Amino acid sequence: MKIAVFGDVHGNRFALEAVAADIERHAPDAWVNLGDQLFGGADPAGAWQLQQQLKARHGVLEVRGNTDERLGHPLTETTQKREMLAWLHSVLPEGAGATVAGLPTRVTVADGAVLAAHGTPDSAWTALLRDKSGWAGDELVLSRLDDPGPARVVIVGHTHLEHVRQLGPLTVVNAGAVSRQKDGSPLARWVLLEGEGDRWSVAFRRVAYDVEAAAAWAEQHAHKGRKEAAQLRQGHS
Repeated sequence: MKIAVFGDVHGNRFALEAVAADIERHAPDAWVNLGDQLFGGADPAGAWQLQQQLKARHGVLEVRGNTDERLGHPLTETTQKREMLAWLHSVLPEGAGATVAGLPTRVTVADGAVLAAHGTPDSAWTALLRDKSGWAGDELVLSRLDDPGPARVVIVGHTHLEHVRQLGPLTVVNAGAVSRQKDGSPLARWVLLEGEGDRWSVAFRRVAYDVEAAAAWAEQHAHKGRKEAAQLRQGHS
């Protein structure tokens, strides 16, 4: 079985188009979206539309990310990221924010052999594999997982950093992000899982896309568009 896993699109239609095309060339049996779908400034409405099209065409399974949760909160004077959220609500279709905010924190694939989440299976905010500025120790990772059930692969997003670790019979994967990279390379990322039962391989995929077009869109249209454009171009915040 082949499973395509992508996430942290962060409203970047341009990067998602390239990732989706690369995934389709691999003809996976299942698609999984790890969340943080819309919080970004490279055509979030277009990114939403494309994710809806992919879901209709491929039955993409989805979990909610922490910024997806933000989009479900009412805007008040004390709301964090209020200006960004207000701009997003102004450009997204009505109900998009509530839809992503209502997604589950986890999904399973391959009869439970693969468990996917944004941060941890129970929290979109907790980074499974990170501890402050470094990688978390094995004991901390296992405590955050609690009981993964029959899973042999756990795959998460959230940190925008690629990582794979073997913990006994369990393979734990941090997928790279479609957008808003943190390692100095602007390439878009996704992961191909291939296997069945207890045997799985993990392939990290990196895809070139039209970064300049995405940055130009952000500069012209987005909230704090210059900052967004610089991050996209540099592959680092």
